[in-house]
Amino acid sequence: MNGAATLAGLLYGTTQTQPEERLLRAGPWSALLVDGALRDIRFGGIEVIRSIAYVVRDKDWGTCVPQTGGMKIDQDANAFRVSYTALCTNPDGQRVAYDATIQCDASGTLAYRATSKAASDFLTTRCGFCVLHPIDGVAGAPARVEHSNGAVEDSKFPELIDPWQPFKDIRAIEHWLACGLSIRVALTGDTFEMEDQRNWSDASFKTYSRPLELPWPYVIETDTRNEQSVELRVTTVESGVAPSIATGPDEGEGVDDTSVIELAEGSESMPALGIAIAPDEVDAALANLDLLAQLGPQQLSLHFDPLAGHGTHELTRFAQLQRVSAIPAVLECALPGVAAPLQELETIAAQICEAGLTLSGIVVSPAVHRQSNPPGSQSPYCPPLDEVYLAARRVFPALRLGGGMLSYFTELNRKRPPLMLVDWVTHATCPIVHAADDRSVMQTLQAVPHITRSCRALIGAQAYAIGPISLGMRQNPYGSRVMPNPHRQRIAMACDDPRQHAQFGAAWLAGYAAALAGAGLECLTLGALTGPRGLASAAEETRRYPIFYVARALARMAGKPRLVCYARHPREVACVAVRDERGNVKGVLANLTSQPRTVRVIGGKIALFELGPFDCVQFE
Repeated sequence: MNGAATLAGLLYGTTQTQPEERLLRAGPWSALLVDGALRDIRFGGIEVIRSIAYVVRDKDWGTCVPQTGGMKIDQDANAFRVSYTALCTNPDGQRVAYDATIQCDASGTLAYRATSKAASDFLTTRCGFCVLHPIDGVAGAPARVEHSNGAVEDSKFPELIDPWQPFKDIRAIEHWLACGLSIRVALTGDTFEMEDQRNWSDASFKTYSRPLELPWPYVIETDTRNEQSVELRVTTVESGVAPSIATGPDEGEGVDDTSVIELAEGSESMPALGIAIAPDEVDAALANLDLLAQLGPQQLSLHFDPLAGHGTHELTRFAQLQRVSAIPAVLECALPGVAAPLQELETIAAQICEAGLTLSGIVVSPAVHRQSNPPGSQSPYCPPLDEVYLAARRVFPALRLGGGMLSYFTELNRKRPPLMLVDWVTHATCPIVHAADDRSVMQTLQAVPHITRSCRALIGAQAYAIGPISLGMRQNPYGSRVMPNPHRQRIAMACDDPRQHAQFGAAWLAGYAAALAGAGLECLTLGALTGPRGLASAAEETRRYPIFYVARALARMAGKPRLVCYARHPREVACVAVRDERGNVKGVLANLTSQPRTVRVIGGKIALFELGPFDCVQFE
């Protein structure tokens, strides 16, 4: 391997080439052109829209990567124009093509148009424009929605995460930022609505075409044409005309760009660290007991799914691992929902007893809740949750009982357990549900505080746990499978994400832990000890991935007083720090970017760190 390939492997775990980013400018406008999509759309240096993209998805909500051609870009100081063609192919070999044009001028208008045509019958869940609004400064902002019948609705973007669509039947939506900008997005060519993507840890509100209440997947018939457009207009609230500010996101010469982090005393403790173990991972865990001991987690989270054929044998293997590791264990139980909850739970309790498994708690969640039920879809039968948890209390009176979701916050937000019957609430997250590029994955860290605030609004002071978390997806709630990734690329909804095993994954975990500040979390559970979503390889020569050392540091911080970390550039660097029994400060510092960063940590004493791309360092 050459030097560039070796570096890419270290940073990302893959040599896959990232799509080229082309910076476009027109007066106060700037945007990045990536695979035909516009990203990081700024006006006067302020991000006004996160992305505008023409998106084609397959029957399992997987993204069909466009093959672009004929790219033409013309720009001068006051305008730019882009045109290209694209072809999208789904896993069944069906194809849809589209022609796209983008026009922007300094007056404050940007227009993106696309005309699609199916080359064959095309099975899809979505084909059309998606517009992403950022969340910082937008959540809670006033908004005005124009509907297809001409009616106007004055509202606001939700502050807490909306379980359903905050806005439907959108012809145009306008919102106002505290800085004095008005941003108006007008859409044509289909019926559009908005979902709150913070549910899935995306850092965006997404406006998309074809309402979810319509059947999906659906077929676009051969030769069917569709024209859509998005027009973005920015003005100042005071004068109603576009400002002439011309600074961009990469300007500001002469400004000290050192990232400063100040440490202060806080009022919460660091959460315990858990590690998830599935039945097919027990042998690898038993073969790597020294690795498990070095990690030092406070909890094992044992996954048990009778619908997958798990029974006494799997519980017996769990019991063996729990005994030899001496780590407290919680059983994560997917309740089948075939028979009455009491009958199913009594069967599971008898199997646990027969296996000799000692537990400190059990999470019970109906298996059917692992699949998402978007608005408008038919929800399959599920026993009433009161009945489920009353039965669990009766069968496991001596155990702590957890409730919530084995999937994501999305479903917890829609299907809330009876809080008076459970001892703690849990859900998982995954950063590659909708997009898998490096920028989008790191941006999910911005959504984590929104998730924890929204969950706290639901559960109050109830004990709260999150996990398992990993870059790869454990199970796809939105389709029939997780996406295969044999070539180790950046693929949404893939189980095996190569960045989990590289410096990127370590930085992401440090950033995630930092984003949990203020949540009062009881336990953070990681995806696996070894394997695709793990901390180390399961080969004969065990190799610890960079993420292992961050996880070990978090395990050693568990229960200690957490320090508040005030960061000047929180999107660039992350810091997690505690005060130990002797009063000393210990912490982890991470660079969340692909560029070197200088970081000054202030807390009792001043320390200066030079961090390379996605570097993580421990300090004291």
